[in-house]
Amino acid sequence: MSKFAAIAVLVLGLLVAPARADDEVATGELLARLERISQMQGKFTQRQYGDGDKVLAESTGRFRLLRPVYFSWEIQAPDRQLIVANADYLWHYDMDLQTATRRPVVGNIEASPLQVLGGDASALRDQYDVEQSGRDSFTLQPLGAEHSFRRLGVTFAGDAISRMDIVDKLGQRVVVDFHEVDTTSPLDSGDFEFTPPEAEVDLFYYDE
Repeated sequence: MSKFAAIAVLVLGLLVAPARADDEVATGELLARLERISQMQGKFTQRQYGDGDKVLAESTGRFRLLRPVYFSWEIQAPDRQLIVANADYLWHYDMDLQTATRRPVVGNIEASPLQVLGGDASALRDQYDVEQSGRDSFTLQPLGAEHSFRRLGVTFAGDAISRMDIVDKLGQRVVVDFHEVDTTSPLDSGDFEFTPPEAEVDLFYYDE
């Protein structure tokens, strides 16, 4: 390696190191905020945006989160869908189309944003770059192209998540606002069990 090349590598290292240190500080702060949340449930409003902040679609529903592996996401209007994750499976039940899909949680890198925030610290550290903007706002960017989103913004209000701002793999922006949030009413693993209805539901298992 020439002297010029060695100096260039050294300078590049000095430029990159502070950025990485800042990322680690932001990651640590985000994890500290998430550690204060053992469980969370309430209602949500989800909006999909087009160009110029035009709202293309809006849905409402209820959610539950029990860290580190459990969550449910029930869209109640305008259509009806339920997504449930437990220690073993991720279920997606479309009540209008009468279909239920089951996938294994292990090895599923395409986790939902809420699943990412509810998951373990090592996965968040290893798979995402984190930036902090202000005391209560963070931005996560996946380190690989396999993830379900390009960017995730998360905002806290006290010891609860108040908003997620998501840019998905297709570049579409979705904003989720949480309200009537309850962090004290008890939840347990039984609240995240799902058994599809026996009649008139098409079942798709991707773990067999």
